[in-house]
Amino acid sequence: MQKLHLMKLIFFLTSVIIGDVSAQQNNLSYAVAWKQTAAEHRALYYQGFNIARLRLEMALAREEEGKPLAIISDIDETLLLANDYWGYLISNEEDFFNDASWDQWVAENRFVPSPGSQEFLRFCETNNVEIFYVTNRDQGEATFDLAYSNLIANGFPVADREHLTVLRETSNKEEVQRSIMEDYNVVVMLGDNLNDFSRAYYLTNTEQRENLVNQKSSDFGSKFVIFPNPTDGHWIRAIFGESEPAATSENRRILRSAATRGAWQP
Repeated sequence: MQKLHLMKLIFFLTSVIIGDVSAQQNNLSYAVAWKQTAAEHRALYYQGFNIARLRLEMALAREEEGKPLAIISDIDETLLLANDYWGYLISNEEDFFNDASWDQWVAENRFVPSPGSQEFLRFCETNNVEIFYVTNRDQGEATFDLAYSNLIANGFPVADREHLTVLRETSNKEEVQRSIMEDYNVVVMLGDNLNDFSRAYYLTNTEQRENLVNQKSSDFGSKFVIFPNPTDGHWIRAIFGESEPAATSENRRILRSAATRGAWQP
């Protein structure tokens, strides 16, 4: 019996060393399983777009003179979902974002529209509410054309190429947003990342981000509508100091430390 237990222990340790149990230990599994299967995930998108539509209906009902109405929306994980890509990482036994495979995946145009996004943007178009897309991506010289193609392929209305801004060198959207606001009354902004709304949230400290959200709590559901994204974003940067940390043992330790912050100690 002792020999059998010893053999099992040796097999387990060997498996850990060579990575045979990586699929069971993958950091992404819970988050991606939720994005792939949870009805709650869909419900949160419907809820977000319903709130955004309500804000527009209220603005349209006022019929005020002045600037035309508009919305500003992020693209990735707000309007377009990349669940297949995250599933690929897990099936390939990767547990951190991979920039090279992401660029390849984007070019294949495999995004799907988030629940409620198409209906909401059709409502905007029908009611003459201008739609501005602002995203930060970098797939080289083809970046803009890829983003444009991703939107069109999923049935999103793009009035013209001036309504799409793709930032390759920065994730700071404020300059573009201010420029739009000079000519339009932006009723609501949509995103999956606090940095989609204000650069003030571009912080590398989790507590500072939490405190700022507490201070600005009334903005959410009024000026800003945020969607769920448990796989990537600047919340990652607040933990690691960078948005795309390397797949290293040390970074896995850091992630585990973040996940067990305040863990119960019976």
